[in-house]
Amino acid sequence: MPRYTKCQCQQIIKLFDGLFVKSLNTRLICALCDGRHGILDEPIYEPANAQCAVHQIVFAHGYFASALHEISHWCVAGKARRLLEDFGYWYRPDGRSREQQTEFEKVEVKPQALEWLFSLATQRLFVASADNLNGADGDDLAFRLAVSAQARAYFAHGLPPEARLLFLQLQQTYGGFVTLDKLYWPEERPTDVA
Repeated sequence: MPRYTKCQCQQIIKLFDGLFVKSLNTRLICALCDGRHGILDEPIYEPANAQCAVHQIVFAHGYFASALHEISHWCVAGKARRLLEDFGYWYRPDGRSREQQTEFEKVEVKPQALEWLFSLATQRLFVASADNLNGADGDDLAFRLAVSAQARAYFAHGLPPEARLLFLQLQQTYGGFVTLDKLYWPEERPTDVA
């Protein structure tokens, strides 16, 4: 039997739960720490139901980036979608056609923009992910540009309420400092931004 170790995400779990368990009945769960191994160690949002009275954001493999990514989806989902498993989104695994990939990227721009801001707040590296390694060939530059434009729009005009509350707490806890110039990819960096 394989031996599993706990993830290194207990601090963010405690932080998230402290902000949202009482106010929004939502808990952050590490699949690995929760005993979900193998195919069960995958990200999913599970709304409260007869088996569990609390909404659960489950992130995969004990990865910090997975926690930030799944939290980001929750932040943009809104009240109605938070009543649906996985917020009612369709998901096709790696290997999507060009058309399926285009649809996938449309719903990933806002969450990944928030994830980038959360990553900076926690002093972690952010990597945009089109998540289709075995699918139709394509250049992810347009997707990454859409993510960076959305991240700058959030930075300039404000984050969704739960995202703002979490972002401020992440900055305070992890010491990350976000400036507009950090929200550009190297190939799009304007000449007047250092």
